[in-house]
Amino acid sequence: MTTITILGAGAMGSALATPYRAQGHDVRLWGTWLDDHLLDAVEAGRPHPRTNVRLAEGTRLFRSGELEAALDGAEYVVLSVASVGVEKVAELALPGIARARALLLTSKGFAPDAEGRIELLPDAVRRVAATSGTPLPPIVAVGGPCKANEVAADRWTATLYAGKDEAIVAEVADSLSSTTYRIEGATDEVGLEVSAPMKNVYAIALGIADGLHEAHDEPFHNLKSATFAQAVREIAALGEALGGRTETVYGLAGVGDLEVTGLSGRNKVYGSRIGRGEEAGAALEAMVAAEQTVEGVPAAGLAVRLVEQIGGSLPDRMPLLAAVAAVIDGAEDPAGRVAAAVLP
Repeated sequence: MTTITILGAGAMGSALATPYRAQGHDVRLWGTWLDDHLLDAVEAGRPHPRTNVRLAEGTRLFRSGELEAALDGAEYVVLSVASVGVEKVAELALPGIARARALLLTSKGFAPDAEGRIELLPDAVRRVAATSGTPLPPIVAVGGPCKANEVAADRWTATLYAGKDEAIVAEVADSLSSTTYRIEGATDEVGLEVSAPMKNVYAIALGIADGLHEAHDEPFHNLKSATFAQAVREIAALGEALGGRTETVYGLAGVGDLEVTGLSGRNKVYGSRIGRGEEAGAALEAMVAAEQTVEGVPAAGLAVRLVEQIGGSLPDRMPLLAAVAAVIDGAEDPAGRVAAAVLP
């Protein structure tokens, strides 16, 4: 039995308690200062508000002020908060993280450093630790394709865990895989960490095609397929530019996660609202008001900066990224912009 502390009581953090408890592990779920209402619901025996599934039996709950207790004796720490909160929560949890055997990172996104240069999230966590002089255990990036409600409900799931320490990745994958939650291990941290936020960006474009279908009662499957193909090309191009491997993008972490995110989820829904004719800013405001975080929105802007930071021919190879960023900023004719970016 391994003691696992999950930091973040949102959809994915709570969902992971299901496969981890299925393996008999001691699972602790710590909620941030924004998660009190979520913990209230599960403590009352109701389904988790984000997954509509009851929390795995035996999971121990900790409030934001109980971070030290939640981390005491933790062998694996899982950082599962929104990308904007990764650095803050990592900083608060560093003493406990430093004592763990591995730090698992489910958060998806990019982060600017003090000079404004864009980093992948594992590098941002390493920077936070280095600034305080705190040693970090090996980082294991957790990718998709994983819909949180399906993981929570114990439905068949295949996922990718990747990290630079091959032995730790193999240990974690062997320890945490269950009958229905199967983990593939890899060493391509970069490929996974690029695929994870970029599929959220491109799911917005896939959603626009679905919104057109809803608005016109006629399918736009051809546009969606062309968008999917261009999205995969662009994820691969960015991954390669940063030292990742193409096969990661064409596997579970890239194509697999893009497919499931383009079928459903908050980013796809946001795109669908735009495709139906809603103004981008108003659509986002409505989703935020409903506590529906659209991770692809901040990721798109940071990705544009990252692509410009890399330079060379890369910006010209990523027209769909530019189109999505323009749509988020309120550009006219969103569908036309996507079509222009993906049609030869």
